[in-house]
Amino acid sequence: MLRLTWVQPEDLIGHELRQAVLDGREPAPVAARWRAPGGPDAPLTAGASARPASRYLRLLATDLLDELSELPSALTDDEPTGLAAVRALCPDWPEPPAHRPAPPDTARLEAAWLGRAVGCLLGKPVEKLPLDGIRSLARAAGNWPLTTYFTARGVPADLLARHPWNRRSAATSLAENIDGMPEDDDLNYPLLGLLVLQRHGRSFTTTDVARVWLDELPAGRTFTAERIAYRNLLAGLEPPLTARHHNPFREWIGALIRADVHGWTNPGDPAAAAAAAHRDATLTHTANGVYAAMFTAAVIAAAAGGGRDVHSCLRTGLTVVPPRSRLARAVTHAVRLAREHGDFATVVDLLHDRYAATHHWVHAVPNTALIAAALTHADGDFAGSVCRAVSGGWDTDSNGATAGSVAALLAGSPDALPERWTAPLKNRLATSVGDFHGTGFDTLARLTRLEASRP
Repeated sequence: MLRLTWVQPEDLIGHELRQAVLDGREPAPVAARWRAPGGPDAPLTAGASARPASRYLRLLATDLLDELSELPSALTDDEPTGLAAVRALCPDWPEPPAHRPAPPDTARLEAAWLGRAVGCLLGKPVEKLPLDGIRSLARAAGNWPLTTYFTARGVPADLLARHPWNRRSAATSLAENIDGMPEDDDLNYPLLGLLVLQRHGRSFTTTDVARVWLDELPAGRTFTAERIAYRNLLAGLEPPLTARHHNPFREWIGALIRADVHGWTNPGDPAAAAAAAHRDATLTHTANGVYAAMFTAAVIAAAAGGGRDVHSCLRTGLTVVPPRSRLARAVTHAVRLAREHGDFATVVDLLHDRYAATHHWVHAVPNTALIAAALTHADGDFAGSVCRAVSGGWDTDSNGATAGSVAALLAGSPDALPERWTAPLKNRLATSVGDFHGTGFDTLARLTRLEASRP
């Protein structure tokens, strides 16, 4: 039986009940009506429950999703989604540069693409695993603290039985299996962003993003908020309603992983990068999900413009995020922890203590905080940043990818990245997007620089 993930109403309602609490609504009466006839919790790691719900529960879930969307939020004033409202709340919104900076050289952009791929690849086999599982697997292989890719060599069978590798990734992302960069949505979306710029230029709209997705992105390669938005497009809904209708994942990490291209192509102009990321993100996300993308794009734009200090780049990222938002407070808290504690495992434990019980492991707020903490604690060092980001758990491949992109851009060239990380990629990327399958990172760098150079 086909159990389509991330779209069944009975699987969405539990996520929406949790999201309602996070974004300042009062869902308790609705939750009681869902629990009374035996409505289940949302699946912890999978996108669909093991068994389909009854027709009654499915219809009830659909009605309750509509009802939850009408509940008022106490956080609306501090966490708007519209760009004008976001800007109005940001007292330090960055000014545009007096003269448009030169685009990053091809070597820096190649490093950024490679860094994104390396960090993603490091995190792929342990995605969805609990923190203690990640640590145990690494220790058993003599790789803790992390210094290289995960391996099954030397790991006891009983430990692997308790903490199995990610099913889809182990065959291509364990050290003994790596043969080029395997397909991953964390690389697919930057490719789609590149296509958007090639076809529509830097003044692209959210609708343009939707068109490119429908033309080039297989529906089966979408997940969470992106799959919901894709479904909404096919149902005839238009942005920004695509991000809100029956979409409990609208503050998850999906928009953040699409932000790099907007930073790479707006070097030294974090405001323009954030605005571009906003247009992209609002197809699928709202509020803190959008802020995570804007923050990341601004950080990368600062680095792409010649910034060499990761701490100043992170501070720049915060200038495009409403300061009273949950995301701004989480990032600020995480950076402070990273400065206060010499042992990064302590930082991770404190972040998990704060967020794990209330947030899904893919939610943008704790994951963005972890990325910022990793970059801060490693002082922007490439290997230190990706290893810390992945060792912190949660959305390991996405966090490793973003940390790797930022740190590699700061490093400045592929030669500055240790060969043990980059050589297994063989300058080859697998993807289901457009004609990019098999493309080299050097080619992607040239294409990205071309878009960064366009008026």
